[in-house]
Amino acid sequence: MIRTTARQRRRRGPDAGPDAGPDAERDAGSDAGPDPGPQRALIAASFVNRVGNGLFNTAAVLYFTLVVHLPAAQVGAGLTIAGLTGLAAGIPAGNLADRCGPRTVWLVTLALQAATMAAFTAVDGWLAFTLVATLDRLAATASGAAAGALVARVSGERPAAFRARLRTYVNLGVVVGTLGAAFAIQADTRAAYTALILGNAASFAVAGLVVLAGVPHCPPLPRPAGHRRWSVLADRPYLAFVGLYSAIGLQYQVVSLLLPIWLSAHTDAPRWTVAAVYAVNSGVCVLLQSRIGATVETTRQGGRAFRLAGGLFLVSCPVMALTADVPTWVAALLAVLAVCVHSVGEVWESSASYALGFGLAPDHAQGQYQGLLGIGFTAGQALAPVVLTGAVLALGHTGWLLLGVLFAGLGAAGPPVAAWAARTRHVPQDAQPPAPGRSPLPGTD
Repeated sequence: MIRTTARQRRRRGPDAGPDAGPDAERDAGSDAGPDPGPQRALIAASFVNRVGNGLFNTAAVLYFTLVVHLPAAQVGAGLTIAGLTGLAAGIPAGNLADRCGPRTVWLVTLALQAATMAAFTAVDGWLAFTLVATLDRLAATASGAAAGALVARVSGERPAAFRARLRTYVNLGVVVGTLGAAFAIQADTRAAYTALILGNAASFAVAGLVVLAGVPHCPPLPRPAGHRRWSVLADRPYLAFVGLYSAIGLQYQVVSLLLPIWLSAHTDAPRWTVAAVYAVNSGVCVLLQSRIGATVETTRQGGRAFRLAGGLFLVSCPVMALTADVPTWVAALLAVLAVCVHSVGEVWESSASYALGFGLAPDHAQGQYQGLLGIGFTAGQALAPVVLTGAVLALGHTGWLLLGVLFAGLGAAGPPVAAWAARTRHVPQDAQPPAPGRSPLPGTD
């Protein structure tokens, strides 16, 4: 069995030569560690969960406006209240995961999400909708913090490779769920929409059962003497990384929100182009995530991946703007080309976020660090519609160019922030981030 410690892995680094010893040879030939069962269970649970998310997210607004008959403005207001309130659960839930074990906390949050999702089918007014949505967001934020900590604990000897595979299946799950939701949208009946909601509720329950059966309990890791309950808020390099991650995360809604509006309002591209860009984005991410993500292991690699992603976004954004200046079929081809480039940038950005988000967090405090990371990302996504539609669309071509420059600048900040964080942790930039807490998992040491 492999008994290589995290400290030894950091000292040896990812490029260790033949003198690194037999442990290095075994590490090089194994992505999953001696017991891949918990990893497979976590991937399966995440896939099922995201199939449910795809079912619900695709048709949620239609259900609340067409079936429950809530005005769109009320739905938006309720979701905003729920989203902002839900942020409060991130760090406390992360701390709880660090103290009680992430598996336990995640199972509880999955059960809560199953209950709140099922409760949506009984909503008949705005107050009830807002209350249920708020409880759902609180549970979802807590779930994200606990799930992140659990991923850190079962990542094995090659954490980047595992997380890349995990994100591949997560993306695939969303695609499958979205395709399933298309049938309900076509049927356009209360029963069809209700089936989507209950399907999502069931996905939380099934995911919980998979984790319960396949992932062993992860006991809390020992805390150093200087640990503080809110230590993440005093970690300035990590706060800087969270800021970068949250801001560059605007890129996710470039494809899902900004480009579709631009194509519809400013170009002569065929309407099917909107669906095509979604498909291309999902396809590129599914195909390349494992291949690219497995190469981004270290702090230095994470910073460089951020910079590369920013450069690709600098290319893709102006090309998206050009779709308004060309004939119909050229516009469609340019849109697909731009999304291909943008999607490759998305894969590099997500890989960098995994490497730095997990690698810079202390083993014993992964929960609270992942909680803060989730808060930052959610806040950035909440601001994205205002920034993208209010600023970029208002400025037209100039707005697209400035958006690309913004992404490039954020990406360029990745290497210095990563280097700063590595210095404060006294970890060489080329050392692999540890596989947090692998040893306490039964059967892995």
